[in-house]
Amino acid sequence: MRMLACLVAASSLLAAAPALAEVIKFTTKLDGASETPPNDSKGAGEAKVILDTDKHTVSWAVTYSGLTGPATMAHLHGPAGPGKAAPVTIPLAAPLASPIKGSAAISDTQIGDLKAGMWYVNVHTAAHPAGEIRGQLVAPH
Repeated sequence: MRMLACLVAASSLLAAAPALAEVIKFTTKLDGASETPPNDSKGAGEAKVILDTDKHTVSWAVTYSGLTGPATMAHLHGPAGPGKAAPVTIPLAAPLASPIKGSAAISDTQIGDLKAGMWYVNVHTAAHPAGEIRGQLVAPH
């Protein structure tokens, strides 16, 4: 009987254990060829995005150079695969000079979309108001 009580107590502790938190680092190159629609921009960049599933946050550092002019906007978008457009998920706040850094809270649905490779980063300019450079965020394998 004592053994049964110990097993019941142990199983209830295991059932109450929280899901394991993950910190996932995404990196992508940004270029005009990846934009929707593609363009011939000589601009290039890199986005590093860190997802913390325990805290429900993302943080980012976006660097770029060679754009046709100053960045007018920058965003995280989703859900959409490569070559597809999606609404803004998170606007990246000013200052928009390289590097652009920040963080934001996200939902469980957004975490799932990001982990599934359905988010992208883009940087806009006056010459390319729909976006000058873009990169799809894909989790490392």
